[in-house]
Amino acid sequence: MNNPLTPRRLYYGYVIAALGFLIQAIFWGTYRSFGLFFNPLISEFGWTRAELAGAASMGWLIVGLMNFPSGATVDRFGPRRTLTVGGFCFGLGYLLMSGVDGLWQVFLFYAIMAVGMSAADVVPLSTIARWFAKKRGTVTGIAKVGTGIGMMLTPLFASHLIGSYGWRTAYIVLGGIALIALVAMAQLLRRDPAAMGLKAYGAEEPLSGEKKTEGGTCLRKALRVGQFRTLCVAYLLLTTIAEVVMIHTVPHAMDLGVSSAGAAGILAIIGATSIAARAIIGVTVDKLGSKKALLLCFVPLLSALVWLQFVDSLWMLYVFAILYGLSHGGFFTLIAPVVAQLFGTVSHGALFGVIMAGNGIGGAIGPVLTGRAFDVFGSYRLPFLVLIGMAVAALLLVSSLTKTPYQIETERQAAVAGASPS
Repeated sequence: MNNPLTPRRLYYGYVIAALGFLIQAIFWGTYRSFGLFFNPLISEFGWTRAELAGAASMGWLIVGLMNFPSGATVDRFGPRRTLTVGGFCFGLGYLLMSGVDGLWQVFLFYAIMAVGMSAADVVPLSTIARWFAKKRGTVTGIAKVGTGIGMMLTPLFASHLIGSYGWRTAYIVLGGIALIALVAMAQLLRRDPAAMGLKAYGAEEPLSGEKKTEGGTCLRKALRVGQFRTLCVAYLLLTTIAEVVMIHTVPHAMDLGVSSAGAAGILAIIGATSIAARAIIGVTVDKLGSKKALLLCFVPLLSALVWLQFVDSLWMLYVFAILYGLSHGGFFTLIAPVVAQLFGTVSHGALFGVIMAGNGIGGAIGPVLTGRAFDVFGSYRLPFLVLIGMAVAALLLVSSLTKTPYQIETERQAAVAGASPS
């Protein structure tokens, strides 16, 4: 069996990491451009923000609920099939949006897109978790930099398309690129190194078969572990905050008199600042562990949300974007390596999917309630205040995390191995 460090050929795990980077960039860059279509759609059809936010919320709920079957599919059938179907549905949903002429179609087409979007994280990040036994957080962070690159560049590209050619053409271009690129990249993915006669990077023993080599807590047992439930609730709150911020920040900026290009710059800055956070937090989780890495992310998050209460100009929105981008990049890079660190990889896709399924509930409810609050009160002040309370609640949950049975057993085995004579 080949050593992944051999100089004779490129270790395929690096190809997996590069693919993860590109998959994240395309999925999340395209998905996070939704806020730019708000005003064009409202202007043409006269829909309310709550109605459009409702379509986005329904889509996010589907994304969340589909993450579990997507994760289980990756565990059982591998990432190639999962991403092929996911990439096709995602691109198709955007292509269909170019011909929308009724609100019901927005809901239908975003539902199709959302089915595909469920592959965005679980496919590349669960695959990376299996290919890297060591430096897992670092490599995941590098792959998640792709999300930041996508979030930085795609909104600017989408804004240019909307301004120059109209929103319908923008949907066609974004959807076509996503469908072709994602389906093509799916064909290069491999579930784990054993399938290619390799071992995971940093693994002590060669992988000879999935069931014999993958350690960790199975799905059924993990669901009974308190730490897993705590992690699920914390991320439900964090995802709700993220969806409200990413969907409603652009409309809020335009309410303050910011131009469409300036509002797109907010999303671009969030993407840009999240790039550094993703790389740094990946190294941090390898060095300090799950809990400390998660706690660090709350510093810029709470700072950003408090600052948002006083924002009244573009430069203040850009400061908010910088702070929020640091927290956003950190939190959503950590999910996959934290799950692997706390519960192993034997059911990694399914466990990752359960967390994201829970996230779908909060991510669906938050934006539509925020849109409704704006329609009723004419302001985002109340929902933005609620976000601070949610962030504090998530902080308290993460602070309460203790070591899992899997972590305790892993540390015990490492101590025994270290004490054994060489």
